[in-house]
Amino acid sequence: MNIGSSLRVLASACLALLSSVASADDGCRGAVDQPSISFITYPSPNLAATSPANATLTIEGKLSLPAALVAPWRCETGRHSRKMPAVVILHGSSGVDSRGDFYERALNAEGIATLQIDMWQARGVTGIADRPAAPILTYPDAFNALAFLAARPDIDPDRIGVLGFSWGGVVSLAAAEQLYSGEFGGGRKFAAHVANYPVCWGANDTSIPALNPPAQKGTQFLHLTGAPVLIQIGSKDSYDNGTAHCVALAASVNPSNGNVVSVNQYIGATHAWDRLMVPETALDPFADEGSYFRTGVLPTVVITPDVAQAYLSRERVARFFAKHLIEKR
Repeated sequence: MNIGSSLRVLASACLALLSSVASADDGCRGAVDQPSISFITYPSPNLAATSPANATLTIEGKLSLPAALVAPWRCETGRHSRKMPAVVILHGSSGVDSRGDFYERALNAEGIATLQIDMWQARGVTGIADRPAAPILTYPDAFNALAFLAARPDIDPDRIGVLGFSWGGVVSLAAAEQLYSGEFGGGRKFAAHVANYPVCWGANDTSIPALNPPAQKGTQFLHLTGAPVLIQIGSKDSYDNGTAHCVALAASVNPSNGNVVSVNQYIGATHAWDRLMVPETALDPFADEGSYFRTGVLPTVVITPDVAQAYLSRERVARFFAKHLIEKR
């Protein structure tokens, strides 16, 4: 055999080997940047039920598993596979919108699974006008999402966080309170919390009959579970009228709770600055520090997207969850 023939044989052998490796990898991994997305349901108690017929809600959600972690789970049959950290994502009063997917992409890129849930669909809610009377009625949805994820063999039950926007931010904040963890979660708790613009003035507030007492109708935030909590708020927020309420709330609970609450402030940002959709205004009785309950006049909420601060916020949130769900294993 001459040298040319030998080289051709060697090249063919190498190509065959590479082809077999590639085929095995393709069959195991798929596209490296494509998450595994599925749509799930789970039951949650309806605290506003008027009869046994509607005592249980069926909550729908979008589960997104990072490709980098899905592959080992699928391929390492019979061997130890890594369990993923996860984050439950909770929408605001407008329902599921661009914010969920926006943060989902960054969290998935960090190797964190996400579960976006729809608290409105099961209740037939279309927006602010017909949403539940108070966020506490949706607290069970978050804790049952936690239970759903914790029961999965590919999720680490001790590394599940929660991220919420506005209404969902209130829920995320409240989920860090021992009272609600015990009442709605059976003692199960989230490992980390992010609350974006969570109407801080309403926490522990007793001035509004509809929210009093906070433990039963509003949001008690006094005795925390010990998990880290990050609050993010804009200086032009239409609900809190700035950042002072959130800063004061953190300062009030930190001394007796191990300094677990931190606040990121976004100068010039309105409520929902990270909602990268067309600007909008809305009427909400809980805006303007709840002025409606004193004046009877519905205050206006201004929502102006801020692209630069939205991406900064997303980076900070991804880094926060990476630190508390991945690095602290």
